[in-house]
Amino acid sequence: MTNYNSLDDTTKEKLKKDIHECAQSFGGKSHFLQLIEALRLEHPHALMAKNSSFRFKHGMVRWEKVLFRDKVYLLLDLLKKNQNSGNLMPDKEDKRYKIVMNLLRTLGPMEFVIQPKDNKDGTGFTLKAFDVINKTTSHLNFMFEALFFLPTYIVKQVFNGPIKGKRKD
Repeated sequence: MTNYNSLDDTTKEKLKKDIHECAQSFGGKSHFLQLIEALRLEHPHALMAKNSSFRFKHGMVRWEKVLFRDKVYLLLDLLKKNQNSGNLMPDKEDKRYKIVMNLLRTLGPMEFVIQPKDNKDGTGFTLKAFDVINKTTSHLNFMFEALFFLPTYIVKQVFNGPIKGKRKD
């Protein structure tokens, strides 16, 4: 994600709505933020779990395949390098074209299932890692990024949303 403060208010409102819906289906804002904190404390990265799942006191996250260290680090590297454009698809001339495309083909069809421990908290939600726009453009799904990569303070900013009534001079 680019700088949250640089986004327009309509985009911020959409992100806020999306994150609130996911949080409500997981037991509320508190449980959702606790999940994010638990994921940040996990070392090595939670996506490298050998059993393709991450458990914590209020629920769990499951996915279909084991992701190896090189794929997770490549994804982290792509996120750092493509912060401004957001497009993860490489140019055909790029020397890492093949490995990046393999990463996109591996993660693209995978679904991540987030379920609360107690059914009273909600039904949970599913998400995909990428939003494919067309053959040459693919972006990381915002909820996937919020769950696994964004700093907690940015996720809290998204929860709070844009400041209402803010004057533009």
